[in-house]
Amino acid sequence: MDAKESRSNLMMIGSFLVWLSLGSLLATLVKADSSGNVIESITRDLEYDGNNKLKHHYLVYPAGNPDCEAARKTLPYMIKSAALSGEALQAVFPGAAEGDCVAACLEKGTDRSVAYATMPHRHFDGKEGTFDDFWNDSCQAVEVCLLNYHSQTTPIKISWISPEGVKRDHLDIDFGERGTRCFQSFLGHKFVAEDGDTGALIEEITIEHITTKAFGISPPNGNPAHRDFDKEIKDTLRNEWKRHQRVKRTFSELGFKKGRLPDDIFASMGAFYYNNRKNIVREEWNRKGVFVNWWETDCSFLQIPWAMKAKWQERLRLLVEAWAGVPIEQTDMYGLRQYEHGARLLTHVDRESTHAVSLIVNIAQGNLTQPWPVEINDHADRLHEIIMEPGDIVYYESAKCLHARNRPLMGDNAYYVNLFTHYRPTSDPNWYQKSNHEGAPDPVVDVEGSCRLEQVATSKVATSKIFQEQLGLVEAVQCDDKRLGSYVSPTLFKASGPEDLIKWWQMTSPPTGGTKNTSGGTHDEL
Repeated sequence: MDAKESRSNLMMIGSFLVWLSLGSLLATLVKADSSGNVIESITRDLEYDGNNKLKHHYLVYPAGNPDCEAARKTLPYMIKSAALSGEALQAVFPGAAEGDCVAACLEKGTDRSVAYATMPHRHFDGKEGTFDDFWNDSCQAVEVCLLNYHSQTTPIKISWISPEGVKRDHLDIDFGERGTRCFQSFLGHKFVAEDGDTGALIEEITIEHITTKAFGISPPNGNPAHRDFDKEIKDTLRNEWKRHQRVKRTFSELGFKKGRLPDDIFASMGAFYYNNRKNIVREEWNRKGVFVNWWETDCSFLQIPWAMKAKWQERLRLLVEAWAGVPIEQTDMYGLRQYEHGARLLTHVDRESTHAVSLIVNIAQGNLTQPWPVEINDHADRLHEIIMEPGDIVYYESAKCLHARNRPLMGDNAYYVNLFTHYRPTSDPNWYQKSNHEGAPDPVVDVEGSCRLEQVATSKVATSKIFQEQLGLVEAVQCDDKRLGSYVSPTLFKASGPEDLIKWWQMTSPPTGGTKNTSGGTHDEL
């Protein structure tokens, strides 16, 4: 942070204290109820919008102690309060009594199913720090990330509008994803974006939640007219086969495992996507290759605010470390990436030095007309196909195991939102050149018996609940060796060389040879 930005933030925080002094008036204007609003059920008694997402931010606390700070807090207009009792109290504060002085801030946009779940920093237990610090830092302070797609040559000038209506210089934003600027703000703060050259107004915004916002429209990824994508894809697949063979170390029997996010981090991720779903931009794919078919269908992107990213990454690291069986360190988190109708992800492996063990997180999806499996080749190059639902995670050895989504995502206005996070053994960039750690399970290479297709009810198949009722009886793989798990591809496909990867890509290509996305639009129906 430079000196100018530091001064700007100090002025913004100072004026915020003035803004807080207006809280009583604001609360009166909107009739915020800080007492007597007793909630018995989080899922039934709070206010939700038409998509079953929390309609407001909430400060919640036990109903039985009116002397606690949370019960007496005067609220600004963007936050409502609710005193909790019974089922609602135990959902948010397991084991708490109604007289306890605890509090939590529930985030606008959280899905009804996990509305009770908050990240640890959004809980106040009365043991560390003051309630006012918690209130300011965890309830009203929010992170904001801004991007410039307005001008490739001129920075955007961002100014903050103080509570007195004074415009103060805040920061400048250079063009593109690399120019992203993130900073701490507060609910209700107002900013204006202006052209850095002409001073013309671009847009005014009021901060209503953790926000990522781009000004302007991200440009297309170059001109594909003179490129031979068929050749590029074949060359890429041959290279990816060589890369996957270079890694010898393994961490698990198959190289992957399906799991589920803890409710609190799923609630956080889901709320962030939902609140910012109309702010997605075209993902930048210039000079990144052909792993995503960006020339046929747009692939969209939503930058994760940096401080929030660090909180997510550390929580997820603990899950991955338990699966990998060795101490690991975070190396990268990427997303949110929104795939749309016609999207395909080419078979590949990730960077050797940084992507030893990783997670795929599905945050949201909708309007799919058929399941869209993630494909992972195990340690013997057998293909597995895993159907994910929002909140599902897939652990995988991403530098070793080939993975993809070769089948096109199908559905008018379909969307599928993923987060990717990566780790390696602690302080060991050359992990992939070493032998397996002591205690590591042997990879499943040779198996007993065979696998075959049998007709079974969908209730016995590891597929999406969304599609089970439609499918009825299906052909599913049954293997004699149970170590192969539940996700062996119904095709029983196994790669023995790069040409097999090319055949699989060709076999899964749409009949027309094109998947151009013409649906467009944003997704309000989640």
